[in-house]
Amino acid sequence: MQRKLKFPLLLIIVLSAFTQSCNTPPPATDTSSRQEVSAVTKDPLPSWNEGATKKSIVDFVTKTTTAGAIDFIPVADRIACFDNDGTLWSEQPMYFQMAFVMDRVKALAPQHPEWKDTQPFKAAIEGDVQTALSGGEKSMVDMLIATHAGTTTEEFNKIVKDWIATSRHPKTNQPYTEMVYKPMLELLAYLRSNGYKTYIVSGGGIDFMRPWTESVYGIPPEQVIGSSLKLKYEMRDDGPVVYRLPEVNFINDKAGKPVGIEQHIGRRPVFTAGNSDGDYEMLQWTSTATGYPRFGMLVHHTDEVREWAYDRTSHIGKLDKGLNDAPKYNWLIVDMKQDWKKVYGFE
Repeated sequence: MQRKLKFPLLLIIVLSAFTQSCNTPPPATDTSSRQEVSAVTKDPLPSWNEGATKKSIVDFVTKTTTAGAIDFIPVADRIACFDNDGTLWSEQPMYFQMAFVMDRVKALAPQHPEWKDTQPFKAAIEGDVQTALSGGEKSMVDMLIATHAGTTTEEFNKIVKDWIATSRHPKTNQPYTEMVYKPMLELLAYLRSNGYKTYIVSGGGIDFMRPWTESVYGIPPEQVIGSSLKLKYEMRDDGPVVYRLPEVNFINDKAGKPVGIEQHIGRRPVFTAGNSDGDYEMLQWTSTATGYPRFGMLVHHTDEVREWAYDRTSHIGKLDKGLNDAPKYNWLIVDMKQDWKKVYGFE
């Protein structure tokens, strides 16, 4: 009986060893394995200098996306909101949308002979930026209404896309869509790769941004929040349209930003980035929330060579109160000169 048992037992041992050898994964020297390891260890923020700023960002993303960690945030609540002007792309020597508006004033001037003697339109036609903007917010709103109202969604989208495709920045002669900050593009991609949903929350016009934000930032139109004119639906001979009325609907700046976020998103952000006192309330509203960890960030324009240096006294992108209160709310100050290896992709 014992002899009869040995052969089956030996057969089982041999078959088991054979099965294990067949299921053993290839050695770590396999090319695909090396690629996977490389992808895992690749620096997600290569245009950021090593240091406390970069580490703060990576540490926050890591602790909020590591399953089982005490600071873990579910995917549904990973909301990140970014200002646009001065945060994702440059805003000097004037807001890029104002360059668009002034170009539109010039293009529409033949239809409005009265503009030749009416400010701020007269100054815009003559290319006198300082005078055109000397009236502050009222001047900007007057020109915006005059150049945006009456157009349908489709008409305005085409106007914006044509301008973005052909216009150039006065200092660099680059397309305006090349004036985006490479480190911030990396940050947007890094957050999205870790389950964060990224939004633009800007004082700029929502209709001006939506035609190009997806191709430039990877942020689709429905994730763009901005100032807007009132809209009206109308049935015309060639079909239904939605067009803009000459009335301001909403100014998405300062205290308007938390309101805009609540109206459009319905969730309080856990990550917020801005660059000026116009973003103060958005960062404040984010940072004072309880529950999940929160991250507030201000881009400080300190590089007068690669970009511009300005803050407390600037008429564009003024950053004064935010600098004072950043320690109080534990906001991260990103020093553009010190923290960024590159500013623009074309460098």
